[in-house]
Amino acid sequence: MAQDQLPQSAHGRPSPRTALERLSAGADRAVRITHTEHLPPRVGRHASWPEGVRPEVVAAIRAAGIDRPWEHQALAAAYALRGESVVVATGTASGKSLAYLAPVLSALLPEQRGAEAADGGEAADGGEPGTGNGPNGGTGGTGRVGAAAAAAGARPGGTRVGGRGRARVPAQSGRGPTALYLAPTKALAADQRRAVSALAAPLGPAVRPAVYDGDTPYEEREWVRRHGTYVLTNPDMLHRGILPGHARWSSFLRGLRYVVIDECHTYRGVFGSHVAQVLRRLRRICARYGADPVFLLASATAADPGQAASRLTGVPVAEVTEDTSPRGEVSFALWEPPLTELSGEHGAPVRRTATAECAELLTDLVLQGVRTVTFVRSRRGAELVALIAQERLAEIDASLPQRVAAYRGGYLPDERRALERDLHSGRLLGLASTSALELGVDVSGLDAVLLAGYPGTRASLWQQAGRAGRSAQGALAVMVGRDDPLDTYLVHHPEAIFERPVESTVLDPDNPYVLAPHLCAAAAELPLTDDDLTLFGPEAADLVPQLERRGLLRRRASGWYWTRRERAADLTDIRGEGGSPIQVVEEDSGRLLGTVDASSAHATVHEGAVHLHQGRTYLVRRLDLDDCVALVERADPPFTTMARDTTDIRVLSTDIDEPWGDARIHFGSVEVTHQVVSYLRRRLLTGEVLGEAKLDLPPRTLRTRAVWWTVTDAQLDAAGIHPEELPGALHAAEHASIGLLPLFATCDRWDIGGVSIPLHADTGLPTVFVYDGHPGGAGFAERAFRTARGWLAATREAIASCECDHGCPSCVQSPKCGNGNDPLDKAASVRLLDCLLASGAEPATRP
Repeated sequence: MAQDQLPQSAHGRPSPRTALERLSAGADRAVRITHTEHLPPRVGRHASWPEGVRPEVVAAIRAAGIDRPWEHQALAAAYALRGESVVVATGTASGKSLAYLAPVLSALLPEQRGAEAADGGEAADGGEPGTGNGPNGGTGGTGRVGAAAAAAGARPGGTRVGGRGRARVPAQSGRGPTALYLAPTKALAADQRRAVSALAAPLGPAVRPAVYDGDTPYEEREWVRRHGTYVLTNPDMLHRGILPGHARWSSFLRGLRYVVIDECHTYRGVFGSHVAQVLRRLRRICARYGADPVFLLASATAADPGQAASRLTGVPVAEVTEDTSPRGEVSFALWEPPLTELSGEHGAPVRRTATAECAELLTDLVLQGVRTVTFVRSRRGAELVALIAQERLAEIDASLPQRVAAYRGGYLPDERRALERDLHSGRLLGLASTSALELGVDVSGLDAVLLAGYPGTRASLWQQAGRAGRSAQGALAVMVGRDDPLDTYLVHHPEAIFERPVESTVLDPDNPYVLAPHLCAAAAELPLTDDDLTLFGPEAADLVPQLERRGLLRRRASGWYWTRRERAADLTDIRGEGGSPIQVVEEDSGRLLGTVDASSAHATVHEGAVHLHQGRTYLVRRLDLDDCVALVERADPPFTTMARDTTDIRVLSTDIDEPWGDARIHFGSVEVTHQVVSYLRRRLLTGEVLGEAKLDLPPRTLRTRAVWWTVTDAQLDAAGIHPEELPGALHAAEHASIGLLPLFATCDRWDIGGVSIPLHADTGLPTVFVYDGHPGGAGFAERAFRTARGWLAATREAIASCECDHGCPSCVQSPKCGNGNDPLDKAASVRLLDCLLASGAEPATRP
């Protein structure tokens, strides 16, 4: 079929197949597609709302254009109305929000709605009458209460807060039923508030949605505490703000009926473990006020979602997993960038970067009028994709660069909100984003998604791909492989994406590094009793005496008390980011550009680093770790920078030690010492190394969990690995195994680290370690131990099947190697892994 005869989508933009054919036109482009999967459309199945959903709520949902729910929505609502916690784990755009909003809104409505309630009345809890525009004012996506109060007929006038009127609170005894909504990001909470306000507008002032997060002005927070009935926040604010100040939230907590946990699959690893303990603290405080809320969770498709949700919340959770919503056809292509004519480290071939490839594809899609989001793994990568696309579009049409932007964490609140509005309105045709936009922010109308590399898990991959094609329209998704072992493996093994189930969520609430600070925070909120300890898990009874000996808790007749002056909650960063964020400040003007996590500051904003912000390039002139400031100046260097580091590892204890033939595989605790020592300057598009500069930064020590394996001299002799080949063989196997572990554990390669040593002091043998990159561990290394044969077999295949001769980024070179990928021996690593895999059975301990 000729291109001009190809079908167009209903909205006038190219259909997914058309857009893909245009992207791949030409011999040099066509060979880059290694596989295309066409997912057929699906017909939806309707049901009726269960008894218990209020007629007013059903009418409001119909007024929003939804006549009947999908079967999975009605089933989830039925669980909630029966008082059973439930998780809805269905695809993107399957209507999970409505599944929990129907029972929540029904609970918030008063049983009797008299004329006074409909017209406003005097404010409860000491509030003043107001205009009905809420503390954030207005409608149309800017007011927190806005449309709901206005529709209820609130009278004009009243006290102003920050230049905006308070919403009228209906006269009633106390506040009545309330609900709490938790989102992993501020953007998602703000987006959900807009959606709830619009849906609840006909329901009157009993439904008062309000966002309470770090961006909420202080003068508005008191209004939310006293009058909000549907409070939208995040786990960080629950941890640092609501729970420590629970006395000020007493009327809200006393009426708490439902806790909604959106995008709960994101709560994994250390962050998920912290959130699990925050939720246990919430349950404890609620019990103090006589409440026992039902938990309603929404998740991307995941393995065993009910079990994962139960581990997160600490209560039994039913699961709804069959997606009965309609879906348009999805064309999903796997794309491998071509090799360049350049040679990289040690003469290895250099493949074009996924960043450059995605920038080119984004440019082409914008020129077709295809609304596209490009997901990029790093903040710098997102900025680069947007910058390159803008430059290329400017050469064609001067009006097009402003239709493309970057979106990432670290932006200031006003910048984020403006970008979200522009994307939602359609002013932006292309956006390059980190995973900050992966979650359920409403970006309806998107046609295509580009993924600059595998996002780390199959759950995230399908979540990102599902951002296009909402409202049952067709969608195009293209995953562009990066030059690393995992991406190369996946673009040539499509069955690993399309024929395998998504992963289980890995979290460990009993991690003592996680549990201990939450026991302290709980004691600061209310004295800890013996009965409380069972709520926090089996390790709590052992940890509390240790905290008492350290002087953090003091035992009295009524329980354990927090002993310090500082707030216990302020001492714990639940996102595991390791300290106060670094403020990035423009040196000449003093303007704050944004922030960088403390844990990544040594590697990203060291002196001499290239820093990108909103398409502008800066050079870091000074990093002040004491004052948590990185001073930068505008620059336009023709290179990027990449930090190099050294790592030492010490075995602290071995939990499991099993023979694997003559080899042994271990799991236990280790101490890792890590230091950034220099950085490389690399040419912008090709990655060619231009030079190296030394750095003087302090070392960091991490106590965590690891899996490690050892081989004997006899095995090395049998494999024909000579002493001079051994360091390169171990190092190559370590790199590739780190790259492949995300296929077997719900992690990202940046969540884990590794060390290989020809003769380790603690084992006395050649040893390869792979460890969790978080204090106390995150469960990833344990998962590696329990799936060792499949994991290491995939590692061996990825190395052996690579088309390079001596090792390249597609198999054994690592983008984060502290030794500059030296030494590496591809052939010897295959012989080493053959020897290891042939030496014994899978360890007896299974998941």
